[in-house]
Amino acid sequence: MKFVWENTVIALIAIGILYFLLNKYAFGPLFSVMEKRRQLVQQQLSEASQTREQATTYVEEQKAALQQARKEAYDIIEQSKQTSNKQAAQMLEQAKNEATRLKEEAVRDIQSEKNRAVEQLRSEVGAVSVKIASKLIEKEVSEDKVQEELVDQYLKEVGGRS
Repeated sequence: MKFVWENTVIALIAIGILYFLLNKYAFGPLFSVMEKRRQLVQQQLSEASQTREQATTYVEEQKAALQQARKEAYDIIEQSKQTSNKQAAQMLEQAKNEATRLKEEAVRDIQSEKNRAVEQLRSEVGAVSVKIASKLIEKEVSEDKVQEELVDQYLKEVGGRS
């Protein structure tokens, strides 16, 4: 095989012309499309990065909001417990006061009934005493034995009524 310089020069000129034509008509638009595609991919990557950052921020905000909601729920539960304990203590105190009041009222009623019964007994004893005295005067008894019988009869009467 023989090396021909003319063919090499013609091939180089043809490659130069082809390169010039491809550069002018094909490479420019092709590189332009490729550049636009590169910019689009770059933009999408940037948007994806921003979206990821926003999602991370949103997740952190949601975690904080959830933590705050849990804390508020716990506070509400604690406040409810304290309120119910206070109400239970108040109700217990009211019940004790009511029981004490009812007991004191019952003691007063019992004392009043006792006083009334004693008064009634005194009036009956007085009436019976008057009866005995009138019987004694009627009989004008001077004997001790008759007087003892009257006292025994009086005691039986008084004992039978109480």
